[in-house]
Amino acid sequence: MRLQTRPIIGVVGALFERKNASTISGIAHSYLTAVEAGGGIPLLVHLTEDQEVLDAHYQRCNGLLFCGGGDIAPIHYGQTPHPRLGAVEELRDRVELRLARRAVADRKPILGICRGIQLINVALGGTLYQDINAELPGTLNHRESSLRNDRAYPAHLLTLERDSWLANCLGATEIAVNTLHHQAVRDVAPGLRVVGRAPDGVIEAVESADDAFIVGVQCHPEELWQSADPRWKRLFAGFVERAASRD
Repeated sequence: MRLQTRPIIGVVGALFERKNASTISGIAHSYLTAVEAGGGIPLLVHLTEDQEVLDAHYQRCNGLLFCGGGDIAPIHYGQTPHPRLGAVEELRDRVELRLARRAVADRKPILGICRGIQLINVALGGTLYQDINAELPGTLNHRESSLRNDRAYPAHLLTLERDSWLANCLGATEIAVNTLHHQAVRDVAPGLRVVGRAPDGVIEAVESADDAFIVGVQCHPEELWQSADPRWKRLFAGFVERAASRD
């Protein structure tokens, strides 16, 4: 694919505070290389309150990728903080919710990974489990890959609906995935449909209920496509292809 024909994918970043050093604005490199492997040009969208800057970023992008990160503040989905709520990123919440809602309204393709699936659900009016094991006793340990210090560790199966875009994209209705989260989709937002679950019933994949490209996965395919399971490269390629076709 020639450079000038490759679509631009906005990858929303995060802020990383460092003791006695400047704050870093960025995102894990694996997200950027996954977008590149899928045929896109990743553009880091940094967190800012400057709406003119955000608008300029948004206008340049053919699609948006919402990545993993900290917990979403429960005020955004009508709940009070649970004792096991993790660190929240208030500026990131505001920026991502604004961008996600705008993209949905404009039917600009969006992909959400881990925190990203949760962000999309909240942006469209859904809610979250603030801590899976505390609020859903008896469920799997959804931090399994983290605890093993192996972000690509295939901790459990993901079962996909046969008629879903994801099942068609991956060529499978069951696929082993990594798991590095403690929150999950609770009440599904209007406009989304559940297309994938973990063996314990936890929602792990959603898509748009119509023909818009909205896809969210709870696993981390950016850690899988290079060696653990190359099929996940198709997710990024399909996303980039849809972003390219929008123009």
